[in-house]
Amino acid sequence: MNRLATTSLLLAIPLFINGCQSSQRPQPAPVASNNQRPVNDRAYDDRYQSESHHRHHHGGQSVASNDDWSSYDRPETSDTPLEDAARSGVAQGGRSRSHHNRRALTAAPGQFDFYVLNLSWSPEFCSGHPSAAECAQHRAFTLHGLWPQNNDGTYPEDCSEAPGPASPSQYADIYPDASLLQHEWQTHGTCSGLSADQFFTLARRADQSVQIPSRLAHLTQTISLAPSQIITLFTQANSSFPANSLALTCGNNFLTAVEVCMDKNLKPEACSAVKSCGATQVRIPPPQ
Repeated sequence: MNRLATTSLLLAIPLFINGCQSSQRPQPAPVASNNQRPVNDRAYDDRYQSESHHRHHHGGQSVASNDDWSSYDRPETSDTPLEDAARSGVAQGGRSRSHHNRRALTAAPGQFDFYVLNLSWSPEFCSGHPSAAECAQHRAFTLHGLWPQNNDGTYPEDCSEAPGPASPSQYADIYPDASLLQHEWQTHGTCSGLSADQFFTLARRADQSVQIPSRLAHLTQTISLAPSQIITLFTQANSSFPANSLALTCGNNFLTAVEVCMDKNLKPEACSAVKSCGATQVRIPPPQ
């Protein structure tokens, strides 16, 4: 091999090695603009799914199957009580949904201070659970539950093994999903001190006692309202309801439910240690 060929070979070897190293070196991900979805961004996927499905008030960071109601209930309360917010005229605080949390307790049936009537905004729930029984009926608000509650913010759950109603179908008008009815009885109804039929008859009365504001009952397009405006709509439609007897739940700035605090005779009363949605504005999609 002559000197010229040897020199060319020596020059080529480093270039070859550098090329191999470059091909094995991790390449930086393409940078997306503010209007583009990041490439290979799992965090974005998770965030997108969370924001797209608008977790219903029943659930937390995951979507449960339609008949798994055990993950769909009580809030993990952590913010300012509603009565504190009522002094300023605007509901404050936030909601983070969790079924089992530190405020749940075991108690003898009938040992609680008042009820919380939870009316779910069905369009929000149905956006993530379109096959649920209630979604075929295109409702606005649907009864979620009548929940025993205590003034200190605790509440009883699973108080006995008393049997549920012998004929659940007679309550299909308020609970189109029989699995939800059974869950509500076992988790909450058994703490009421009533029989199953007495409890669901009371729940029906509570549900029927609330007049839904016409603006929400006949909604045809998505609107945005402040929580205080929604509460005002309800007090205008229900003149005997004090404003501080009402609370909202929301998720990702979407309305998920309206709650009414009631005494054991279903008379609306001021909520005690019940939290309300702290969003400045909440979006309200119409029934589909």
